Amino acid sequence: MTVSTPSPPRIEVRQLIPEALFHRLTSRIAREELVSTTEAERIMTQALAFLQACALNPGAGLVPSEKVDIGWHTFVLYTSEYATFCHRIAGRFIHHRPEDEPNPGTSAPAERIGATVAALRAAGLPVDIELWTHRSACSQCYAGCADDPEVG
Repeated sequence: MTVSTPSPPRIEVRQLIPEALFHRLTSRIAREELVSTTEAERIMTQALAFLQACALNPGAGLVPSEKVDIGWHTFVLYTSEYATFCHRIAGRFIHHRPEDEPNPGTSAPAERIGATVAALRAAGLPVDIELWTHRSACSQCYAGCADDPEVG
């Protein structure tokens, strides 16, 4: 007899913020990153999923991929809306803390991304795997941006 574990219910992350805000964020991403609206929507959807995973896994040190970090950076620019969102989904502000130097106590970036993707899947959050595995030129953030629940 095979016993299967039921999958968690799928979370519709685009519904975590008002549609008008989603449009403002994706329009900014498309304009500043020179990507299509569709690509910008994918990036922002994954950023929202990442932030929801951070809310569900405080202290886990989850990290965004390079592409997903674009969505997080963009959302942080809208400080009032971002703060309201964080407090609503996490009960706290989700700080963006780039690590300028690799922390010897943490796993390699690829392992941390893998752990983040696993947390997304475990929570029933959507995973656009192409946005989590594609790598181009690294930014300082890809080396170690993380949710920092300690600050705040």
